[in-house]
Amino acid sequence: MVRSLILASALALSATLAHAEEPIVGNWKTMAGDTAVIASCGGSYCITLKTGKYAGRKIGTLAGTGGTYSGEITDPANDKTYSGSGTIAGNILKMKGCVLSVLCKSQTWTRL
Repeated sequence: MVRSLILASALALSATLAHAEEPIVGNWKTMAGDTAVIASCGGSYCITLKTGKYAGRKIGTLAGTGGTYSGEITDPANDKTYSGSGTIAGNILKMKGCVLSVLCKSQTWTRL
C-alpha cells in the first residue's frame, strides 16, 4: 500500500514537471514601460503588447527551450521586422534584434 502511494506520488510529480512552462512564458515589462505577454502559440512563443501605444499588437515570435530563444522581432514604431533572439537569466529577459546579424539593438525586459 505504501509503495503504491509513493509510486503514484512520483508519477504525479513527474507529469507536473513534464508540462512545466518555458521560462519565457509570462508578462514582461519592456524598456518603454509597456507590458508584453509571451505565450505559447503553435510550437513557438508569440509576443504581444498588452499595454501602451501599440497594445494588442503582436511584435514577435520566438522558438527555443531552456532560456535561449530565436526568431523574429517587429519594432512597432516603424513596423520593421528583424532577426531576433531572447535569453533569460532569472527574472531578466535580454531581447536582441539584428539586421543582417551585424547591426543589432538590445533591450532588457523584467518579469512582472
